[in-house]
Amino acid sequence: MLKIQEIREIIKLIDQSSIDKFTYEADGAKIKIVKSNTVATATAPIQVQMPVPDVQDSTSGAQTVQPSAPVSVEAPKKVAAPVAEPAVEEKVADPSLKSIVSPMVGTFYKSSSPEAAPFVQVGQKVGTEDVVCIVEAMKLFNEIEAEVSGEIVEILVKDGQLVEYGQPLFLVKEN
Repeated sequence: MLKIQEIREIIKLIDQSSIDKFTYEADGAKIKIVKSNTVATATAPIQVQMPVPDVQDSTSGAQTVQPSAPVSVEAPKKVAAPVAEPAVEEKVADPSLKSIVSPMVGTFYKSSSPEAAPFVQVGQKVGTEDVVCIVEAMKLFNEIEAEVSGEIVEILVKDGQLVEYGQPLFLVKEN
């Protein structure tokens, strides 16, 4: 099964390419991405095990046992995501300002623990691979890298705030 980071990378690559449809199947998992003007859709099959109860014949008193058989039900799980990341027009008047956006829905944390120092502060220089925050999603703490080098100009969210996919978290003045 693919890891969430690998799926994100596939989505980014497809978004940047001219591919309209992408399907990946492995180990019973299926990912299907269809690109349109506004949304990408991913589907995943769900395996359901349904035991069949014992049935007793009321006329003869005999008991008929039906074996428990796995039943496969494919229920598409749709995930809509904007193809283009939203820009922060009102804040990004200067073309040298770039935003660091959340790659997922989750809870924003500025430090690794409540007593630890924040990863970054306004005025601090960051490199492309520097961790700037953590976004917690489904009990997993995901370190978010800057992906741009420069100086942190503004932190746009508060510690513990829920963030959306593509939501700007920081403004960075590029070097």
